[in-house]
Amino acid sequence: ILSGLVTPASVHGLDLDGMRLHEARGHAPAAALTCGDGLRLPYLSGAFDITFCHYFLLWAGDPLKALLEMKRVTRRGGAVLALAEPDHNARVDKPGELSALGRWQTEALRRQGADPGLGGQLGELFRAAGITPIETGRLQEGGGTFHSSADRDLEWAVLESDLAGAVPTEELGRLRLLDEKAWERGERVLILPTYFAWGKV
Repeated sequence: ILSGLVTPASVHGLDLDGMRLHEARGHAPAAALTCGDGLRLPYLSGAFDITFCHYFLLWAGDPLKALLEMKRVTRRGGAVLALAEPDHNARVDKPGELSALGRWQTEALRRQGADPGLGGQLGELFRAAGITPIETGRLQEGGGTFHSSADRDLEWAVLESDLAGAVPTEELGRLRLLDEKAWERGERVLILPTYFAWGKV
């Protein structure tokens, strides 16, 4: 994400995982990267004009605390953004035989400590944090969809990793074949509503 930013501003990034930071340095060498906890940001209050997270709040454990920290480090009049927060509770899979994939994925996320339905709560969370919402909504009309084969391969890699040991390999293989055939026939529907919110401090 940082590598795609074209700005004269100073850019900072934070992650709890040092290996991810090492990887990020290769993509965004000009960014100031820090290893730290999103629930206890290692920055001064009012340090930034814009503070944002991407696919993070569902994993935060205490998303309200995370937003309060983002608000704290954002200057008065600045903006806080939350991007790419999914709502797996509203996922749609068709044909019906593939609906088990969404249920299993949601259960796997819960087992890992995530809140799979967080995306639909973003507006409420912003208000609870005292961040004035300017706009909230889905990242794209109709929710998240997986049209390219590369997107589908990535989705299956995540599914297979998340469901390892919970769903028999043979069953996953059978459903993946059904999935591929449904895409080929133009009958596959996979909608994962994914939300954003931005507001002023």
